[in-house]
Amino acid sequence: MPKDNDPNETRVLRPERGGVTRPIPPADTQPTPALSPDDIETGELPGTLGEPTVARDRTPTGATPTANLPRTVPPPQRPGYVPPRTTPPLGGKQRGGTRQWSQVLIRSLFAVVVIGVLTFFLAVGAAIVGYFYIADQLPPPQELANRQTAFVSSKIYDSEGNLLYEVMDPHGGRRTKVTLSKISPYLTQATIATEDREFYKHIGFDPIAIARAFYYVFTEGEVVSGASTITQQLARNALLSPEERIQQTAGRKIKEIVLATELTRTYPKDTILEIYLNENNYGNLAYGVQAAAETYFDVDAADLTLAQAAFLAGLPQAPAMYDPFTGGLDLALARQEDVLALMVEAGYINRAEAEAAAAETRAYEFQAPLLDIAAAPHFVVYVRQSLEATYGPDALYRGEGLRIYTTLDPRLQSLAEEAVRDGVAALADRNATNGALVALDPASGHILAMVGSADFDDETIDGQVNVALRCRQPGSSIKPLTYVAAFEQGWTPATLLWDVETEFPDGANPPYVPVNYDEKYHGPMLLRDALANSYNVPAVDALQFVGVEGLLEMSGRLGVESLAHPELYCPDYPYDQPPFYGLALTLGGGETKLLEMTGAFGVFANGGARVPPNPILRIENSAGEVLMDNAAPAGEQVISPQHAYLITSILSDNQARCRAFHCPAVIELGRPAAVKTGTTNDFRDAWTVGYTPQLAVGVWVGNSDNASMINLPGAAGAGPIWRNFMEAAHADWPVRDFVRPPGVVEREICASSGAL
Repeated sequence: MPKDNDPNETRVLRPERGGVTRPIPPADTQPTPALSPDDIETGELPGTLGEPTVARDRTPTGATPTANLPRTVPPPQRPGYVPPRTTPPLGGKQRGGTRQWSQVLIRSLFAVVVIGVLTFFLAVGAAIVGYFYIADQLPPPQELANRQTAFVSSKIYDSEGNLLYEVMDPHGGRRTKVTLSKISPYLTQATIATEDREFYKHIGFDPIAIARAFYYVFTEGEVVSGASTITQQLARNALLSPEERIQQTAGRKIKEIVLATELTRTYPKDTILEIYLNENNYGNLAYGVQAAAETYFDVDAADLTLAQAAFLAGLPQAPAMYDPFTGGLDLALARQEDVLALMVEAGYINRAEAEAAAAETRAYEFQAPLLDIAAAPHFVVYVRQSLEATYGPDALYRGEGLRIYTTLDPRLQSLAEEAVRDGVAALADRNATNGALVALDPASGHILAMVGSADFDDETIDGQVNVALRCRQPGSSIKPLTYVAAFEQGWTPATLLWDVETEFPDGANPPYVPVNYDEKYHGPMLLRDALANSYNVPAVDALQFVGVEGLLEMSGRLGVESLAHPELYCPDYPYDQPPFYGLALTLGGGETKLLEMTGAFGVFANGGARVPPNPILRIENSAGEVLMDNAAPAGEQVISPQHAYLITSILSDNQARCRAFHCPAVIELGRPAAVKTGTTNDFRDAWTVGYTPQLAVGVWVGNSDNASMINLPGAAGAGPIWRNFMEAAHADWPVRDFVRPPGVVEREICASSGAL
């Protein structure tokens, strides 16, 4: 091994940029002579400069080399020049390697294509085998014409197991089969445009819609509606078992597709459409188009006009929801407009014909048949509508026979009907003809009683319309929602407010100047007194503080969704956009439902936790298996217990309200109870909503045609009905006080200034 600084050692430095390795000559080696012009001209480089890549050991002078190796002299180069990489000529090893890789690539691609083709044919073969296997397991399509739709009646019970209503066997309803030639062409066109525009073109199912449905199966984990053709619907309703009809699975959808394809192979399209139109449930025990035409328009199916046909074509999707006899007329008319629009898109009619048909139906007066519902009719219809919205009409009308146990308390329902009936009758001289009441358990949201009108069978007051579910102006009963929003932003019951004439800016409009019910102003006062006496100026001041959006956000949290979005929740609302509210919103300028308002007050009673109002306790199938259990639904804390208690403290303070309502007030009970009244302009609506720890109750009094009552405020109109029902309901219940949560502090303050 050479030692350090050995003059005979040849060192190799790392390559310079460009990859050239330069040898270092031994110490005794003569320096490389400089280039002469002749050298440059001839391109000869002396010494080792012409060896750019290999450092070779030199044999010292006088030493004997160990081997004599041939030396290849490289071509002359200029200093610092790096020779280009030499590329083998074509036909050498590199061209052979390229050819070899090309052959490998071609063979790989060929193998992939072969495997893909084989996989495709295997998949097609498996699909064909699977198709015929499934088809062999299903009822033969030849049975369609003679097969009766299987059905077991569903039954609706109250909370104690008493039968309220039995959903009729479809074949026990009205049905008269007619041929396609005796059905108005308008109805067939409306049905095809609405349900299956490509009915006469496809093979029984719509591949694009099916692909979309299966996409949702694999991405969302559930089957979505809207992908079933007319043939699929008929196959499901007539050939599948009751249990299979209500399943929301990919397996059921596959069976539908197979059956629909087989039906299309077996029957002409007109025959399929004819059977479908004779099978459909159009509501009110009308099965088939002939019965529907007679029930709703008193004509034969062949004589249906465009307007009538479009109306009927929209009903099968949700017969109870679109029932024009039980409050669903506005929804049904909106659905008819959708059907007419689809007919225009399909080219069956033009826009002018659609508008004329819609106007014709709006002017038509539907004559309601009497429903054979003995007990709680509004509640029963509400349950049917809720089930249709949640599970679809097939679950209720064509299923295996459901046992629906509701939350209805028979004792409270009887007391509620009596209180509304007698209370409205006592107000006849004040031109009040109708009333509604809702009672619910604040802790569970269970609806314990529901009365939708003073008389279900009285057509003069539209008795079958459930006013508890209609949107009406709530008057001052909305004020607690404004004040609880103010509590969240720092106000307290001791906040000083001024009840004086005040001009509130209203943009480009003249200033808004609210006045009180007694047309007086009462000077400075605490928030507690302002809310308890329902003074308007402080309430508007509070809304200006929290903002209209703040009140709408709070109302949504408490479950009063119709206030912010009447276009979604109020069938009578004429526009498709939410309204622009001003400061009068806190005085009842919007519209809400009695059920929603009662639920919102139930949140205060439940310490700020909201459990949405619900009518279902439990659902079982015909074998007694529990399909849904709602005995103890979970709540959501939407406001703090402290803020809920502050509202309760004010609304239950009988002394605080004496200035406006006198003492004792008509709305006082012999136990702790929080209550708020409301009155709208021209005395069109009278409200009283309140609660104890055990029960939340809302009452409305007015007229279905929106006529004014005679000087009838909420306390005098709805108040006595509320008090009478609450006293009777609590007769056997223990007295309970509202529980103050931790964090609420009570201090003595100056009544004039609100200071400690």
